Amino acid sequence: MRFHARLISTLVAVTLLAACKRSDQSASTLRDDFGNAIHVPATPPSRIVSLNPATTETFFALGAGRRLIGRTHFDLWPDSARLVPDLGNGINPNVEAILGARPDLVVLYASEDNRAAAARLIASGINTVSLKNDHIADFARTTMLLGAILHDTARAATVRDSVERTLRSVAVKTRGVNKPTVFWHIWDAPLITVGSGSFMDELVNIAGATNAYRDIHGPSGEITLEDVAKRNPDFILAGPIGAHAIESDPRWKIVRAARDGRILVVDTTLVARPAVRLGEAAVSLARLIHPDAMK
Repeated sequence: MRFHARLISTLVAVTLLAACKRSDQSASTLRDDFGNAIHVPATPPSRIVSLNPATTETFFALGAGRRLIGRTHFDLWPDSARLVPDLGNGINPNVEAILGARPDLVVLYASEDNRAAAARLIASGINTVSLKNDHIADFARTTMLLGAILHDTARAATVRDSVERTLRSVAVKTRGVNKPTVFWHIWDAPLITVGSGSFMDELVNIAGATNAYRDIHGPSGEITLEDVAKRNPDFILAGPIGAHAIESDPRWKIVRAARDGRILVVDTTLVARPAVRLGEAAVSLARLIHPDAMK
C-alpha cells in the first residue's frame, strides 16, 4: 500500500510539473533538489554532462544518449555509455574538466559533497540540475523532469510507465507469499548494509521479503557481524564478490544463513541503480527469493 501511495503522489507531482511547463513554453522555473532554479530553454540541450549513473541511463532511455559529452567512471550501461568521455567522479567532480567540455546542461547527484560544484557551475552560466535518486518515486519524478528539459515528456512518460507496470506486476505476484527476512551485504570493511532510506529496501519489499535492517532510516548504515548473527536473517543478499568473501571467511559461520549456504547472489550492475532497469531489478530479486511465485 505504501508503494502504491508513493506512485499516486508521484503522478500528482508530474501533473503539477506539466501545468508549470504549460504556463511558460519558452522557459519554466522548476527547482532541483538543492532548491536551485532550473532553466528549460526554448531548444533542448545538445551538450549534456551527466555525472550520475542513474540519470545517464535515463538519458539513453529518452533517446538523448548521443547528446552526452561527459559521464562518470561508473556509467557503464547501456554499452553505448562507454563511448561517452569519462570526466571522473560524480562526487566532488572536477569542475574544470566539466567546463572544458563546454556543456549546455550538467546533471549532478544532489549530495552535499556536490553543492559547491553545483554553485560554481551555475556561477559560470551553466544550466545545472542536481537530483536525488534515493527512492523508487525519485525515478519517476526525475525522468519526467529530464523529459521536460529535453522537450519530450511523452517519451519520458512512456519510460516511467513501463518501469512502474513491471514493479506493480512483481508486487502482485509476491503479495500473498511468506516474507523472509534478508540481510543485504553492501560492503565488508566496514560492514555496511541497506537501510529503509534506499530504493534497494523498497525493491526487497516489492520482491516479497523484509529488510532485516529497516530500522536504519538512511540509505545505508555500518553494522557488526555479531548483530547480523543476532538478527538471524533467513537469507543473505550479496554481489558475486561479497558472496565469495562471506563463503570464504570463517567468521561468517556465526550467521546461520551463511552457515547454511543461504546466500543469494544478486546482479550488482542491475540492482544498484535507481533508473530504467528498476523493474528488471525487482524481477531478478523476486526470482531469487520466491522462484515459484515468479514462474
